[in-house]
Amino acid sequence: MTGDTAISADVIARAAKVRLLIFDVDGVLTDGSLYFGHDGREYKVFHSRDGLGMKMLRDCGVEIGVITARSSQAVAHRAANLKLEHVYQGHLEKSTAYAHLVAKLRLRHDEVSYVGDDVVDLPVMTQVGLAIAVADAHPEVIARAHWRTFQPGGRGAARDACELIMKARGAWDEAMAKYLRRP
Repeated sequence: MTGDTAISADVIARAAKVRLLIFDVDGVLTDGSLYFGHDGREYKVFHSRDGLGMKMLRDCGVEIGVITARSSQAVAHRAANLKLEHVYQGHLEKSTAYAHLVAKLRLRHDEVSYVGDDVVDLPVMTQVGLAIAVADAHPEVIARAHWRTFQPGGRGAARDACELIMKARGAWDEAMAKYLRRP
């Protein structure tokens, strides 16, 4: 994550409380493009740094979730690859999935962060303690977010969100320690 100086004290305080980080998929974990093969199969491109960021954040004790309006085998495969337990596909009304997940994990709204890019994300973003818009989000989403990532959707935005929360929780140095050990 670059540009740490642009992060307000309010955003840091909100991020420090986060125990669950939820991502939209299309436009957040991907660049929003939809690829279809000649056979109708859907293909998506995910960024490897976003995946590592999610693993690092989960290792710091923060739950990771996905709520997406579309259903895709590519998302199911990526979620399985990252060992994500909280995946809700086919939820155009994302608030229902959000309410279920928050109740399941017994969390308060201020302990949840959501990363979105389009107006379909606003019903959840307006409920959470830390609403994050990707850098290239729709203007209405940016206007209602507490913070905006430095990277666009599908190109490191999820990693920005993960690093923000790790740093705010004081977990960044420990998360990095295993990568900085000398043999």
